[in-house]
Amino acid sequence: MRKIKISESTEEIVVGNIFCVGRNYAEHAKEMESDVPVNPMIFIKPSSSIISDGEKIIFPKISKLLHHEVELVIVIGKTARHIPASQAKNHILGYAVGLDMTLRDLQNEAKKHGTPWTIAKGFDTSAPISEIIRTEKIKDPQNLTIACKVNGVIRQNVSTSEMIFKVDKLIEYISSIFTLEAGDLIFTGTPAGVGAVQPGDIVEAELTGYTRISLPVIAA
Repeated sequence: MRKIKISESTEEIVVGNIFCVGRNYAEHAKEMESDVPVNPMIFIKPSSSIISDGEKIIFPKISKLLHHEVELVIVIGKTARHIPASQAKNHILGYAVGLDMTLRDLQNEAKKHGTPWTIAKGFDTSAPISEIIRTEKIKDPQNLTIACKVNGVIRQNVSTSEMIFKVDKLIEYISSIFTLEAGDLIFTGTPAGVGAVQPGDIVEAELTGYTRISLPVIAA
């Protein structure tokens, strides 16, 4: 079982399902040469993919192209189904910053053949995540800045106001299909600026003003 620490406390929460949203920023969809979806595009990572600040991102031997994708992460605090957008905030424990590490060459092959992205997105160490910032500390999740640096150089830096599907609508949509349980995570999508990392690189992700993580990349 993977656990995530809650900021300013000794508490931890056990991670359940990890729901991820694809193409939730228009500029990222453009750089991937993909259409903006009509409804949220959802895929899942296993909870075993979670790692924390200071742990190592492993570059698997099965791939030659590992990309970083920084994302705002929603942490669910209350189990429910069919949550209306107007009630979504009542089911959120807090927020974190995460990285959706992606084996881009394997994902591109999967897209080409219409096969699942599971290996490209769900391999061990593919979901680095920060500690959880409780909901009451964040006034507006659509007025936050997420950023990614590689070796100190900014690669991604954007406001969550640019998300196509906002936090409340994502919870409404996902809970209409899946039961959301306490400890589930929603990676809300990455902005433009994704790029390659290599063994020896240091990848940093930040929820500006709240929390950050820093992780080295190593070869498998």
